[in-house]
Amino acid sequence: MAEAAGFQGTERPRGRWLQRTVALLTGVPLLVVLMQVPHAASAQAAPTGSRTVDVSIDSMSPSAPAKADTVKLSGTLTNDGSSTVTGAHVGMNLGPSLSGRSSIDTVSRRTGYLPGTDGEEVEGHREKIAPLKPGASRSFSISVPVKDLDLDDDGVYQLGVSLSGRTQSAPYNQVLGFDRTFLPWQEADADKKTQLTYMWPLISATHLTAETAADTDAEQTPVFRNDDLAAELAPGGRLHQMVALGKDLPVTFVIDPDLLATVDAMTRTYKVGSPDGPAGKNQAVAKQWLNDLEEAVKTHEVVALPFADPDLASLAHHGKTVPGSLSHLGPATELASKTVDTILGVKPRTDFAWPVDGAIDSSIVDVATSAGAHNVITRSDSLREAGGLPYTPTAARPIGGGNRAIVADERLSQAFDGDMSKAGQATHAVQKFLAQTHMLSLQDPEKQRSIVVAPQRMPSASQARAMATALRSLEGGRWTQPLNLSGAAKAEPDSAATRRVPSAASYPASLRRQELPVEAFRQIQDTQSALDEFRVILAQPERVVTPFGNAIMREMSTEWRGDAAGAASFRKSVRSYLDSLTKKVRLIQKSDATLSGRSATIPVTVQNNLLQGVEGMTLRLTSSQPNRLDAGKPQQIKVEGGHSQSFKFDTTANANGRAYVTAQLYTADGKPYGGPMTFKVNVTEITVTVMLVIAGGVLLLVLAGLRIYLKRKRGTDEGGEDGTDGDDGDGSDDEEGSDGDNGGTDGDAPEQPSDPPPDTGSENSDPSGSGEKVDR
Repeated sequence: MAEAAGFQGTERPRGRWLQRTVALLTGVPLLVVLMQVPHAASAQAAPTGSRTVDVSIDSMSPSAPAKADTVKLSGTLTNDGSSTVTGAHVGMNLGPSLSGRSSIDTVSRRTGYLPGTDGEEVEGHREKIAPLKPGASRSFSISVPVKDLDLDDDGVYQLGVSLSGRTQSAPYNQVLGFDRTFLPWQEADADKKTQLTYMWPLISATHLTAETAADTDAEQTPVFRNDDLAAELAPGGRLHQMVALGKDLPVTFVIDPDLLATVDAMTRTYKVGSPDGPAGKNQAVAKQWLNDLEEAVKTHEVVALPFADPDLASLAHHGKTVPGSLSHLGPATELASKTVDTILGVKPRTDFAWPVDGAIDSSIVDVATSAGAHNVITRSDSLREAGGLPYTPTAARPIGGGNRAIVADERLSQAFDGDMSKAGQATHAVQKFLAQTHMLSLQDPEKQRSIVVAPQRMPSASQARAMATALRSLEGGRWTQPLNLSGAAKAEPDSAATRRVPSAASYPASLRRQELPVEAFRQIQDTQSALDEFRVILAQPERVVTPFGNAIMREMSTEWRGDAAGAASFRKSVRSYLDSLTKKVRLIQKSDATLSGRSATIPVTVQNNLLQGVEGMTLRLTSSQPNRLDAGKPQQIKVEGGHSQSFKFDTTANANGRAYVTAQLYTADGKPYGGPMTFKVNVTEITVTVMLVIAGGVLLLVLAGLRIYLKRKRGTDEGGEDGTDGDDGDGSDDEEGSDGDNGGTDGDAPEQPSDPPPDTGSENSDPSGSGEKVDR
């Protein structure tokens, strides 16, 4: 047992050491291999086969060719492979005619070359390409007359460009790169063309604040959050492109009137950042843009959204639970019509509502139509067809209550949502748009339908250019004809089309997460209530109501989607500025006062640091001890802008002691305005009892004097009879006393040195001195 124990005690540690040594020696190579695995995994293998060369079709001309035309495809070749491409050429491949709109979507998702599906090269039209080294790019161009394409019936064909050649690893001719697009083919004009309505939105983010800089009575200087709008209006900018392109296109301008009001404000003096910020310098840019837009809308229909483009879905799902939130829609619609008419000189349509992304439910429709918008623009992915129609129905359809849904086509509306700054993507989007419109027309050639396109709310400049290219390509009118939005709303509805508005449960969760919360609408209504209380005291309420009313509408704007922090910050800035204005009308704190009489006058000062006068308010004094001190009757308040005014209250003291007096301003409807101001009054009045005691003392003195007088008179009479003159020798008792002077004066005591004169400048805001006495 001892030997066994000794063996175990000496050999087990050595065995463990041997095991660790072996594990370490065998683990080192494995560790080296594992360290190399991430590098190997991160290094992507070079593309091979038909993906070796990236082929990008950057332009197609014409986009919708006629029989006598020549189709020209131009683009870029980039060798993504690991070896040089030699013996290369590009060819044009014509695929089969596609069937159905979904087949266009399927082709759009394909990559690489698919033999059979992508068709064969058009014979006799190859363009040789010089050797292309790895990573190198080169442009290409290939042209084929339409007659050589052997197009059959009208339809949408798949058209591609193939790059064929050889590489070191594959020294035989093969397709090394491929890109495809769509060729819509219509040999003659259709008998019944599809009516196409394209909405052209002019909408921007919120740029104006509620603030105005110090100014004259005649003009207010607006304050902008930033000067970013100028870049959008300048040549090449987003909004400049939208107007420059849209004026020559068959579109309906859909405008947020807030944008017009903002640009109009920019044409005059304005500040950036704050009232003390730098002056804006882009008046010329703003004037030119408005002039261009005014010229453009002369030949186009204009639809005005409610002012500031309110988020109808947020209002429906969250805002309507807050009393008063929906009351903003009516004024926003009225202001929209007035703004467009004033600035552009045209009378817009204001009976269209456009919820975010065209997503609707029954509550959104109720809110949208509550302010008179009887046409609700939705989208086909929201109001889905459930009847199995083999064609896309007309956009307009009744949804009850005298209202209509204008159902924009989902595919066409989202055609230019992506990055259109790259030529290849823009060209693909244009051709796909044309293909979809043509395929839609071919669904039922004997049935004329009205189709609406509602693109993204704020297209970029590159997206606008791509949209314009597509619309210009349809100007030949072989299968479509333009129609304005009013015409689309009046179109005869398809009896088989869906008319049932979806429930709230079907509203997209992704959109619901972007909505303004209930708390946001509570804050908005609190600001509105504060504005209502402030406006009633102003001599010129419109100078405050207009900028703040517009700012409150902007707080509900659709443009805050995706920017919850920005929306909250804007709401906070509006309320903070309103609070700072309301505090400029206040009571100046008064120090303790002393009443040394039965009645006295107490002055209270109201300060108005606003640029305009205040009126219609009442100032009341309330005594904590009314049996001791009556604080007097309330007084009507009127103070000019930039002044302080003292108002004197006639008070009556009934007993000695201390009383606290509270001063409070009230609006015309009896609501307290601002905070109360309290001060202490010490009453030291001489009471009736004291007066009686003093009167009794005086009477005793008078009687004592009379007694002395009579006594002296008797002495004088007796002295005369004795032949004396009655003098006592020193004459001290007969000397006249001088009249006593108590140093006082009749009349009212002077006013307190701390109180300002009746009308002073606003700078006299220091509290009155301590221990003051008031007028008696």
